[in-house]
Amino acid sequence: MKNKIRVLIAKPGLDGHDRGAKVVAKALRDAGMEVIYTGLRQTPEQIVKTAIQEDVDLIGLSILSGAHMNICPKLLELMKENDIENIPVFVGGIVPPDDAEELKRMGIKEVFGPGTPLSTIVEKIRQLFSEVES
Repeated sequence: MKNKIRVLIAKPGLDGHDRGAKVVAKALRDAGMEVIYTGLRQTPEQIVKTAIQEDVDLIGLSILSGAHMNICPKLLELMKENDIENIPVFVGGIVPPDDAEELKRMGIKEVFGPGTPLSTIVEKIRQLFSEVES
């Protein structure tokens, strides 16, 4: 078993607002996880490449631009092509409830909207990790 949960926090698309991603990254780090933050304007290809290189346990996407219904399916497709579809993906940002349900049907494990308590995010990440490990 690994010592620390390794989480990739990625900021895909053209959205340049990363405060939320940084706050979540810090909360996960403070909870004892190892966090790799990609920075702004990442493509799905870059995210998958980083996930492979960093051997992460989970991938978190911060999407405020409304492009979640384009970015997430592409990311999941690339993950499958690269044999890493077993890595859970979660999304945070502005996602309407109907879209959140559709994302979950596609394979996104969790969607966190604005105002989600950091403790809830940390707890859910630990739960997703334990599901993968068992």
